[in-house]
Amino acid sequence: MKILITGSNGFIAKNLIEHLKRDENLQLYFFSRKDSLNILETYVKEADFIFHLAGVNRPKDINEFYEGNSNLTKTIVQILKENKKNTPILLSSSIQSELDNDYGKSKLEAEKILIDYSKSTQARIFIYKLPNVFGKWSKPNYNSVISTWCYNIANDLDIQINDEKVELNLVYVDDVIKSFLKQLNVDKIENYYVEIETIYRKTLGEIRDLLFAFKENRVNLIIPNVASGFERALYATYLSYLATDNFSYTLKGHKDDRGAFYEILKTLDSGQFSLSTTAPGMTRGNHYHHTKNEKFLVVRGQALIEFRHIVTNEIVSYEVSDKEMKVVEMIPGYTHNIKNIGNEEMILILWANETFDQNNPDTYFLEVRNDK
Repeated sequence: MKILITGSNGFIAKNLIEHLKRDENLQLYFFSRKDSLNILETYVKEADFIFHLAGVNRPKDINEFYEGNSNLTKTIVQILKENKKNTPILLSSSIQSELDNDYGKSKLEAEKILIDYSKSTQARIFIYKLPNVFGKWSKPNYNSVISTWCYNIANDLDIQINDEKVELNLVYVDDVIKSFLKQLNVDKIENYYVEIETIYRKTLGEIRDLLFAFKENRVNLIIPNVASGFERALYATYLSYLATDNFSYTLKGHKDDRGAFYEILKTLDSGQFSLSTTAPGMTRGNHYHHTKNEKFLVVRGQALIEFRHIVTNEIVSYEVSDKEMKVVEMIPGYTHNIKNIGNEEMILILWANETFDQNNPDTYFLEVRNDK
Protein backbone atom coordinates (compact mmCIF):
# COMPACT_ATOMS: atom_id res chain seq x y z
CA MET A 1 0.00 0.00 0.00
CA LYS A 2 1.19 3.50 -0.88
CA ILE A 3 0.53 6.11 1.76
CA LEU A 4 0.83 9.88 1.56
CA ILE A 5 1.35 11.90 4.73
CA THR A 6 0.89 15.65 4.41
CA GLY A 7 2.36 17.89 7.08
CA SER A 8 5.08 15.30 7.42
CA ASN A 9 7.32 17.51 9.55
CA GLY A 10 4.63 18.06 12.16
CA PHE A 11 4.40 16.61 15.63
CA ILE A 12 1.60 14.12 14.96
CA ALA A 13 3.00 13.14 11.58
CA LYS A 14 6.43 12.35 13.00
CA ASN A 15 4.87 9.95 15.50
CA LEU A 16 2.68 8.38 12.81
CA ILE A 17 5.59 7.92 10.40
CA GLU A 18 7.64 6.04 12.99
CA HIS A 19 4.80 3.52 13.33
CA LEU A 20 4.21 3.19 9.59
CA LYS A 21 7.93 2.69 8.87
CA ARG A 22 7.85 -0.62 10.73
CA ASP A 23 5.60 -2.16 8.07
CA GLU A 24 7.70 -3.22 5.08
CA ASN A 25 4.56 -3.56 2.94
CA LEU A 26 3.94 0.18 3.04
CA GLN A 27 5.50 2.73 0.70
CA LEU A 28 5.47 6.19 2.22
CA TYR A 29 5.31 9.59 0.53
CA PHE A 30 5.95 12.74 2.55
CA PHE A 31 4.67 16.23 1.77
CA SER A 32 5.52 19.29 3.86
CA ARG A 33 5.26 23.04 3.53
CA LYS A 34 8.60 23.31 1.73
CA ASP A 35 7.52 20.98 -1.09
CA SER A 36 5.98 22.11 -4.40
CA LEU A 37 2.41 21.44 -5.51
CA ASN A 38 3.85 19.45 -8.44
CA ILE A 39 5.29 16.97 -5.96
CA LEU A 40 1.94 16.90 -4.17
CA GLU A 41 0.12 16.05 -7.39
CA THR A 42 2.51 13.20 -8.12
CA TYR A 43 2.08 11.75 -4.64
CA VAL A 44 -1.71 12.15 -4.61
CA LYS A 45 -2.00 10.23 -7.86
CA GLU A 46 0.12 7.38 -6.46
CA ALA A 47 -1.39 7.13 -2.99
CA ASP A 48 -3.79 4.42 -1.88
CA PHE A 49 -4.47 6.24 1.40
CA ILE A 50 -3.87 9.83 2.48
CA PHE A 51 -3.17 11.00 6.02
CA HIS A 52 -3.92 14.70 5.62
CA LEU A 53 -2.20 16.17 8.67
CA ALA A 54 -0.98 19.45 7.19
CA GLY A 55 -2.36 22.61 8.72
CA VAL A 56 -1.61 26.15 9.77
CA ASN A 57 -2.43 27.34 13.26
CA ARG A 58 -0.02 30.23 13.83
CA PRO A 59 0.19 32.23 10.61
CA LYS A 60 1.74 35.63 10.03
CA ASP A 61 -1.33 36.52 8.00
CA ILE A 62 -4.94 35.36 8.46
CA ASN A 63 -5.12 34.22 4.83
CA GLU A 64 -2.53 31.55 5.62
CA PHE A 65 -5.19 29.75 7.68
CA TYR A 66 -7.22 29.16 4.53
CA GLU A 67 -4.22 28.47 2.30
CA GLY A 68 -2.83 25.81 4.63
CA ASN A 69 -6.10 24.27 5.82
CA SER A 70 -9.06 24.53 3.43
CA ASN A 71 -7.32 25.40 0.14
CA LEU A 72 -4.77 22.62 0.42
CA THR A 73 -7.57 20.17 1.09
CA LYS A 74 -9.44 21.48 -1.96
CA THR A 75 -6.31 21.00 -4.10
CA ILE A 76 -5.93 17.37 -3.01
CA VAL A 77 -9.58 16.61 -3.74
CA GLN A 78 -9.41 18.28 -7.17
CA ILE A 79 -6.40 16.16 -8.13
CA LEU A 80 -8.23 13.00 -7.09
CA LYS A 81 -11.42 13.89 -8.95
CA GLU A 82 -9.54 14.86 -12.12
CA ASN A 83 -7.88 11.44 -12.05
CA LYS A 84 -11.15 9.65 -11.23
CA LYS A 85 -9.85 8.37 -7.92
CA ASN A 86 -11.70 7.90 -4.63
CA THR A 87 -8.69 7.49 -2.35
CA PRO A 88 -9.52 7.31 1.39
CA ILE A 89 -8.50 10.43 3.31
CA LEU A 90 -7.99 10.90 7.04
CA LEU A 91 -8.08 14.52 8.16
CA SER A 92 -6.69 15.87 11.41
CA SER A 93 -9.10 18.69 12.15
CA SER A 94 -9.68 20.46 15.45
CA ILE A 95 -12.41 21.01 18.02
CA GLN A 96 -11.94 24.67 17.11
CA SER A 97 -13.79 24.01 13.85
CA GLU A 98 -16.90 24.57 15.97
CA LEU A 99 -15.71 28.07 16.96
CA ASP A 100 -16.09 31.40 15.19
CA ASN A 101 -12.45 32.18 14.47
CA ASP A 102 -10.42 32.03 11.29
CA TYR A 103 -8.52 28.92 12.31
CA GLY A 104 -11.77 27.15 13.14
CA LYS A 105 -13.49 28.39 9.99
CA SER A 106 -10.65 27.16 7.78
CA LYS A 107 -10.74 23.74 9.46
CA LEU A 108 -14.53 23.54 9.07
CA GLU A 109 -14.20 24.36 5.36
CA ALA A 110 -11.69 21.51 5.00
CA GLU A 111 -14.16 19.14 6.69
CA LYS A 112 -16.97 20.18 4.33
CA ILE A 113 -14.74 19.75 1.27
CA LEU A 114 -13.99 16.16 2.31
CA ILE A 115 -17.61 15.35 3.06
CA ASP A 116 -18.64 16.60 -0.40
CA TYR A 117 -15.80 14.56 -1.90
CA SER A 118 -17.05 11.43 -0.15
CA LYS A 119 -20.64 11.99 -1.23
CA SER A 120 -19.66 12.43 -4.87
CA THR A 121 -17.08 9.60 -5.10
CA GLN A 122 -18.08 7.22 -2.27
CA ALA A 123 -14.58 7.63 -0.89
CA ARG A 124 -13.97 6.73 2.72
CA ILE A 125 -13.08 9.75 4.81
CA PHE A 126 -12.20 9.99 8.47
CA ILE A 127 -12.39 13.35 10.21
CA TYR A 128 -10.84 13.77 13.65
CA LYS A 129 -11.83 16.90 15.59
CA LEU A 130 -8.81 16.67 17.85
CA PRO A 131 -8.63 18.44 21.21
CA ASN A 132 -5.27 19.27 22.79
CA VAL A 133 -2.80 16.58 21.68
CA PHE A 134 0.31 15.97 23.77
CA GLY A 135 3.29 13.65 23.57
CA LYS A 136 6.92 13.46 22.53
CA TRP A 137 8.20 15.81 19.82
CA SER A 138 5.50 18.44 20.28
CA LYS A 139 6.98 21.91 19.83
CA PRO A 140 7.18 23.96 23.07
CA ASN A 141 6.00 27.56 23.13
CA TYR A 142 3.79 26.87 20.12
CA ASN A 143 0.27 25.57 20.72
CA SER A 144 0.46 23.07 23.57
CA VAL A 145 0.64 24.09 27.22
CA ILE A 146 1.86 20.60 28.12
CA SER A 147 4.81 20.70 25.75
CA THR A 148 5.70 24.20 26.94
CA TRP A 149 5.50 23.25 30.61
CA CYS A 150 7.39 19.99 30.09
CA TYR A 151 10.18 21.85 28.33
CA ASN A 152 10.35 24.65 30.89
CA ILE A 153 10.20 22.45 33.99
CA ALA A 154 12.71 19.95 32.59
CA ASN A 155 15.07 22.85 31.85
CA ASP A 156 14.60 24.80 35.11
CA LEU A 157 12.55 27.57 33.51
CA ASP A 158 9.50 29.27 35.02
CA ILE A 159 5.96 28.46 33.91
CA GLN A 160 2.95 30.75 33.83
CA ILE A 161 -0.49 29.79 35.11
CA ASN A 162 -3.37 32.25 35.41
CA ASP A 163 -6.10 29.94 36.68
CA GLU A 164 -5.14 26.49 37.93
CA LYS A 165 -8.80 25.39 37.88
CA VAL A 166 -9.11 25.66 34.09
CA GLU A 167 -9.83 22.22 32.62
CA LEU A 168 -8.47 20.87 29.35
CA ASN A 169 -9.59 17.98 27.17
CA LEU A 170 -6.44 16.11 26.25
CA VAL A 171 -5.50 13.18 24.01
CA TYR A 172 -2.16 11.40 24.00
CA VAL A 173 -0.38 11.14 20.68
CA ASP A 174 0.05 7.35 20.91
CA ASP A 175 -3.72 6.96 21.33
CA VAL A 176 -4.23 9.21 18.31
CA ILE A 177 -1.83 7.17 16.19
CA LYS A 178 -3.45 3.86 17.21
CA SER A 179 -6.81 5.19 16.12
CA PHE A 180 -5.36 6.52 12.84
CA LEU A 181 -3.81 3.17 11.99
CA LYS A 182 -7.08 1.32 12.49
CA GLN A 183 -8.62 3.28 9.63
CA LEU A 184 -6.25 1.70 7.12
CA ASN A 185 -8.28 -1.49 7.34
CA VAL A 186 -11.79 -0.01 7.48
CA ASP A 187 -13.91 -0.98 4.46
CA LYS A 188 -17.12 0.89 5.30
CA ILE A 189 -17.79 4.01 7.30
CA GLU A 190 -20.86 4.76 9.35
CA ASN A 191 -19.88 8.29 10.30
CA TYR A 192 -17.54 10.81 8.76
CA TYR A 193 -16.35 11.83 12.21
CA VAL A 194 -14.13 9.65 14.41
CA GLU A 195 -13.38 10.23 18.08
CA ILE A 196 -10.35 9.14 20.08
CA GLU A 197 -11.49 6.57 22.62
CA THR A 198 -9.42 7.92 25.52
CA ILE A 199 -9.83 11.59 26.36
CA TYR A 200 -8.37 12.95 29.59
CA ARG A 201 -9.94 15.92 31.36
CA LYS A 202 -7.42 17.57 33.65
CA THR A 203 -7.02 20.95 35.31
CA LEU A 204 -3.95 23.09 34.78
CA GLY A 205 -3.22 22.67 38.48
CA GLU A 206 -3.26 18.88 38.24
CA ILE A 207 -0.92 18.93 35.25
CA ARG A 208 1.47 21.35 36.94
CA ASP A 209 1.60 19.32 40.16
CA LEU A 210 2.34 16.09 38.31
CA LEU A 211 5.12 17.64 36.26
CA PHE A 212 6.83 19.03 39.33
CA ALA A 213 6.44 15.64 41.04
CA PHE A 214 8.26 14.06 38.09
CA LYS A 215 11.06 16.61 38.41
CA GLU A 216 11.34 16.22 42.20
CA ASN A 217 11.57 12.42 41.86
CA ARG A 218 15.30 12.79 41.29
CA VAL A 219 15.63 14.36 44.74
CA ASN A 220 13.00 12.71 46.94
CA LEU A 221 12.98 9.49 44.85
CA ILE A 222 9.14 9.35 45.05
CA ILE A 223 7.58 8.44 41.71
CA PRO A 224 3.85 8.99 41.09
CA ASN A 225 1.75 6.13 39.71
CA VAL A 226 3.04 6.18 36.14
CA ALA A 227 2.10 2.66 35.05
CA SER A 228 -1.15 3.58 33.30
CA GLY A 229 -3.51 6.32 32.22
CA PHE A 230 -2.76 10.02 32.02
CA GLU A 231 0.19 9.81 34.42
CA ARG A 232 1.91 7.24 32.20
CA ALA A 233 1.42 9.38 29.11
CA LEU A 234 2.46 12.62 30.79
CA TYR A 235 5.58 11.08 32.33
CA ALA A 236 6.74 9.78 28.94
CA THR A 237 6.11 13.23 27.50
CA TYR A 238 8.02 14.97 30.29
CA LEU A 239 11.04 12.70 29.90
CA SER A 240 11.22 13.46 26.18
CA TYR A 241 12.02 17.11 27.00
CA LEU A 242 15.07 16.38 29.14
CA ALA A 243 18.28 17.78 27.71
CA THR A 244 20.62 15.12 26.35
CA ASP A 245 23.18 15.92 29.06
CA ASN A 246 20.52 15.44 31.73
CA PHE A 247 19.45 11.82 31.22
CA SER A 248 21.24 10.71 34.39
CA TYR A 249 21.38 11.73 38.04
CA THR A 250 23.46 10.73 41.06
CA LEU A 251 22.03 8.96 44.10
CA LYS A 252 23.04 9.99 47.60
CA GLY A 253 24.26 7.03 49.63
CA HIS A 254 25.26 6.20 53.18
CA LYS A 255 28.70 4.66 53.62
CA ASP A 256 30.57 3.03 56.53
CA ASP A 257 33.12 0.26 57.00
CA ARG A 258 30.54 -2.37 56.04
CA GLY A 259 29.83 -0.84 52.63
CA ALA A 260 27.26 1.52 51.14
CA PHE A 261 23.47 1.82 51.01
CA TYR A 262 21.46 3.65 48.36
CA GLU A 263 17.73 4.24 48.08
CA ILE A 264 16.84 4.04 44.38
CA LEU A 265 13.11 4.60 43.99
CA LYS A 266 10.08 5.13 46.21
CA THR A 267 6.55 4.45 44.99
CA LEU A 268 3.31 5.86 46.34
CA ASP A 269 1.71 2.50 47.06
CA SER A 270 4.16 -0.31 46.31
CA GLY A 271 7.15 0.33 48.54
CA GLN A 272 10.68 1.21 47.56
CA PHE A 273 13.81 -0.18 45.89
CA SER A 274 17.29 0.09 47.33
CA LEU A 275 20.82 -1.21 46.78
CA SER A 276 23.55 -2.05 49.24
CA THR A 277 27.16 -3.11 49.00
CA THR A 278 28.88 -5.19 51.68
CA ALA A 279 32.60 -5.76 52.15
CA PRO A 280 33.94 -9.34 52.56
CA GLY A 281 33.30 -10.72 56.05
CA MET A 282 30.88 -7.94 57.00
CA THR A 283 27.33 -8.51 58.22
CA ARG A 284 24.30 -6.27 57.77
CA GLY A 285 20.86 -6.35 59.31
CA ASN A 286 20.25 -8.06 62.65
CA HIS A 287 16.79 -6.57 62.97
CA TYR A 288 13.17 -7.64 62.54
CA HIS A 289 9.86 -6.16 61.42
CA HIS A 290 6.35 -6.78 62.69
CA THR A 291 4.63 -5.97 59.39
CA LYS A 292 7.17 -4.65 56.90
CA ASN A 293 8.48 -7.24 54.47
CA GLU A 294 11.38 -7.22 52.05
CA LYS A 295 12.88 -9.13 49.13
CA PHE A 296 16.66 -9.62 48.83
CA LEU A 297 18.50 -10.41 45.61
CA VAL A 298 22.29 -10.82 45.50
CA VAL A 299 23.47 -9.70 42.06
CA ARG A 300 27.20 -9.91 42.77
CA GLY A 301 29.16 -12.00 45.23
CA GLN A 302 28.18 -14.63 47.77
CA ALA A 303 26.10 -14.21 50.94
CA LEU A 304 24.65 -16.08 53.89
CA ILE A 305 21.19 -14.90 54.95
CA GLU A 306 20.06 -16.03 58.39
CA PHE A 307 16.70 -15.84 60.16
CA ARG A 308 15.70 -16.40 63.77
CA HIS A 309 12.09 -16.54 64.90
CA ILE A 310 11.79 -13.89 67.62
CA VAL A 311 9.57 -16.16 69.79
CA THR A 312 10.61 -19.75 69.12
CA ASN A 313 14.28 -18.94 68.30
CA GLU A 314 14.14 -21.31 65.33
CA ILE A 315 17.04 -20.51 62.98
CA VAL A 316 16.82 -20.79 59.20
CA SER A 317 19.63 -19.97 56.75
CA TYR A 318 20.04 -19.53 52.99
CA GLU A 319 23.28 -19.35 51.05
CA VAL A 320 22.90 -17.32 47.86
CA SER A 321 25.17 -15.92 45.18
CA ASP A 322 25.22 -14.32 41.76
CA LYS A 323 25.47 -17.83 40.27
CA GLU A 324 21.68 -18.12 40.64
CA MET A 325 19.23 -15.21 40.69
CA LYS A 326 17.38 -16.33 43.81
CA VAL A 327 15.12 -13.94 45.76
CA VAL A 328 14.91 -14.44 49.52
CA GLU A 329 11.90 -13.05 51.40
CA MET A 330 12.35 -11.32 54.76
CA ILE A 331 9.46 -12.64 56.86
CA PRO A 332 7.77 -10.52 59.57
CA GLY A 333 8.53 -11.87 63.05
CA TYR A 334 11.98 -13.17 62.08
CA THR A 335 15.10 -11.20 62.89
CA HIS A 336 17.46 -11.48 59.94
CA ASN A 337 20.90 -10.59 58.70
CA ILE A 338 23.04 -10.98 55.59
CA LYS A 339 26.78 -11.70 55.64
CA ASN A 340 29.22 -11.45 52.79
CA ILE A 341 30.93 -14.87 52.80
CA GLY A 342 32.77 -14.31 49.53
CA ASN A 343 36.10 -12.72 48.67
CA GLU A 344 34.71 -9.71 46.77
CA GLU A 345 32.29 -6.90 47.45
CA MET A 346 28.73 -8.20 47.59
CA ILE A 347 25.97 -6.19 45.90
CA LEU A 348 22.37 -6.61 47.02
CA ILE A 349 19.14 -5.27 45.52
CA LEU A 350 16.33 -4.84 48.04
CA TRP A 351 12.61 -4.19 47.76
CA ALA A 352 10.50 -3.21 50.76
CA ASN A 353 6.72 -3.19 50.60
CA GLU A 354 6.57 0.29 52.17
CA THR A 355 8.68 3.41 51.97
CA PHE A 356 10.85 4.14 54.98
CA ASP A 357 9.09 6.25 57.62
CA GLN A 358 11.48 7.76 60.15
CA ASN A 359 8.63 8.16 62.65
CA ASN A 360 7.37 4.61 62.24
CA PRO A 361 10.22 2.52 60.84
CA ASP A 362 8.90 -0.88 62.04
CA THR A 363 12.55 -1.93 62.44
CA TYR A 364 13.85 -3.36 65.73
CA PHE A 365 17.46 -4.33 66.45
CA LEU A 366 17.93 -7.96 67.50
CA GLU A 367 20.92 -10.13 66.63
CA VAL A 368 20.26 -13.40 64.90
CA ARG A 369 23.24 -15.00 66.58
CA ASN A 370 23.49 -13.96 70.21
CA ASP A 371 25.85 -16.74 71.30
CA LYS A 372 29.04 -14.66 71.02
